[in-house]
Amino acid sequence: MESYKTLNPTVRTLMGPGPSDIHPRVLSAISAPTIGHLDPQFIAYMDEIQDLLRQLFSTQNKLTFPVSGTGSAGMETCMVNVLEPGDRVVIAQNGVFGGRMADIADRLGAEVVKVEVPFGQYIPIDAIQKAIDGKATKLVGIVHAETSTGVRQPIPEVATLAHEVGALLLVDCVTSLGGIPVEIDQWDVDLAYSGTQKCLSCPPGLAPVTFSQRSIDVIRNRKSKVISWYLDVNMLLNYWGGDRVYHHTAPINMLYGLREAVLLILEEGLENVYARHQKNHQALVAGLEAMGLALFVEKPYRLPQLNTVVIPDGIDDAAVRKSLLTEFNIEIGGGLGALKDKVWRVGLMGYASRPENVMLFLAALESILTRQGTSVQQGKAIEAAHVIMQS
Repeated sequence: MESYKTLNPTVRTLMGPGPSDIHPRVLSAISAPTIGHLDPQFIAYMDEIQDLLRQLFSTQNKLTFPVSGTGSAGMETCMVNVLEPGDRVVIAQNGVFGGRMADIADRLGAEVVKVEVPFGQYIPIDAIQKAIDGKATKLVGIVHAETSTGVRQPIPEVATLAHEVGALLLVDCVTSLGGIPVEIDQWDVDLAYSGTQKCLSCPPGLAPVTFSQRSIDVIRNRKSKVISWYLDVNMLLNYWGGDRVYHHTAPINMLYGLREAVLLILEEGLENVYARHQKNHQALVAGLEAMGLALFVEKPYRLPQLNTVVIPDGIDDAAVRKSLLTEFNIEIGGGLGALKDKVWRVGLMGYASRPENVMLFLAALESILTRQGTSVQQGKAIEAAHVIMQS
């Protein structure tokens, strides 16, 4: 048998689109002793996790819990529970993950009406209104923070349009939760999902979801069974609700980590967390612009936690990312779909959103671009970022 060395992954600075750097307290929590998933002590932790998630989502929704799966499992959980064959669905798409939402709706046999704009653009509210067209619609789906492009999409106006025709509003909060305000009750959102690996700074593997009473009523009045046994909210509610009926073996240690991750955010204070993400974003942008680089997304719609940087002409995308990884242990992301080889995706999410990471990245990128022949004024990026940090 081949001999394998003890696992010893390199310590990286994770500044891509996810996963993000994991807070030491979260790693410590994950390593706590495993107990049974029906142990009274663990059940008490489950109650705490639900309460913490409600505070993070800014909701009173009783049905708020983490799905055992990644963010895409959260997306599918929301959709398989409320959609049935023939339902009319309007999906707004300005990036990869809006497209994934439409794909799932299509697989469920829904009549999918897409609202498509080019990657990186904001979706105008009148385009969504035109797609709804005053017709009876079961669901309107939209991405709050598009991970593939770095676009932030306003939600309240979309909720108004959806509810005018009796539709549920589904919002993708995978990259937004814990990085920018998410106001489920105030915005009148019916279903939302997220992931642990972005601004929560927890390893990937759980998908927080929340369901309004309106969406629960829709689920209870279905004409057919939920197509997925594992993601059927009717059964999951029995496990996460008061009865604690066995459904599946929950990922106990991951749930420890999620509890600690959300606790960290609430200890810092939501407004402080949002302000930290915004300031580090502004410092990063100031440094990039001082280098002569441009952001892909228009300023009003930029995400502070996920920055898409236009790759200058003549620069080798893959070579820059490889140098960042091998020389500086910094990971950033490349473009997806229509943006492949056109942008870098630089994450400042959760624990990774720190001034030292901004400065490290700017210095490393300046060094690499200079070697590739780009004219960059030495030190200007750090200087510009420092001014923002001190303001």
